[in-house]
Amino acid sequence: MTLPSRLHITRRLLSRVSSVNTKAQAVLSMEPLSAQTKPSLDLRIDTQQVIASVFKEKVTIVIPTLNEAEAISRVIQEVKAEGYNNILVVDGYSVDRTDEIAFGNGVRLVYQHGIGKAGGVRTALESVSTPFVLFMDGDGTYDPKDIWRLLNHNDHYAHVIGARNPKAIDPLHRFGNSLISRLFSLLFGRQVSDVCSGMYLLETDVARHYSLEEPRFVAEIELAAQSASKDELTEVPVSYRPRIGRTKLDARRDGQAILSAAFKLAWKYNPVLVCSGLGSLLVIPALLTLSWVILEHLTKGIWLPAWALLGTALLIMGTQALTVAGVSQLTKNTERRLAREIRTHTAV
Repeated sequence: MTLPSRLHITRRLLSRVSSVNTKAQAVLSMEPLSAQTKPSLDLRIDTQQVIASVFKEKVTIVIPTLNEAEAISRVIQEVKAEGYNNILVVDGYSVDRTDEIAFGNGVRLVYQHGIGKAGGVRTALESVSTPFVLFMDGDGTYDPKDIWRLLNHNDHYAHVIGARNPKAIDPLHRFGNSLISRLFSLLFGRQVSDVCSGMYLLETDVARHYSLEEPRFVAEIELAAQSASKDELTEVPVSYRPRIGRTKLDARRDGQAILSAAFKLAWKYNPVLVCSGLGSLLVIPALLTLSWVILEHLTKGIWLPAWALLGTALLIMGTQALTVAGVSQLTKNTERRLAREIRTHTAV
């Protein structure tokens, strides 16, 4: 039996226990007893805590680090305080004693191979043995209290993003993140608000088959692109705190790299929609050309057959491409619904 199946069954059992509690309390309220004979019956159960205690051992909390000496100890202690025992620090060869501090906090430490976040993710997936892995930045910006929100959806999605509160992000990064997320949603047909978030949950076996080739801060986009193409992606809201230490993100350079990667990944994982979408742009010059031809004919009595033919040809091609884009999106949505139903029935 798969882990999602056990999670589903456990939740159903706990739901029944909760129902029994309610009925028992109702019976007691209908038949009051004297203070001397009324028995003490308190069957209240915190279902979230029960499920959490069972499944916290099924997830490894991975903290990728590079020169996070100021924050790493606090991050580790906060994760431990939430009851997560499987903690892995993947260090990118820090020069500020980040690795020493992490090891001194009693967690497992490995050094990444490869460059950038993609190298850290690959190293982590090779090193964990739990069914799920949750990544969170080591700069103190994410609150481990929110981890449960992501775990609560692991039975339906292989990839859950922790979407940050946009008001907590500085205006420049907020604008860039919004632009990138909107573009991603358009290119992959999956609505997300924070595709660049540094907190996300992955199903280990699924993520191990993903390709990770993009450098620097593009790893999250690359993972999300592959999950979105399989209808395995969703998001939940999480809090966001000020960073501890100096930021490594260059807004202009890394923003351009992420935008470029989004188009490249869309071409790789959703080529029909991209091609047809680009082709549909031919409608714009077609309408401009035909409008000019008609205007010249009405105002000056001049007929431009060559331009009229060109505008008509562009309009036909653009309209066909737009139709293909619509059919492609409709087919993709149908595939996603079928995949969701199959996953749901498999988990039952």
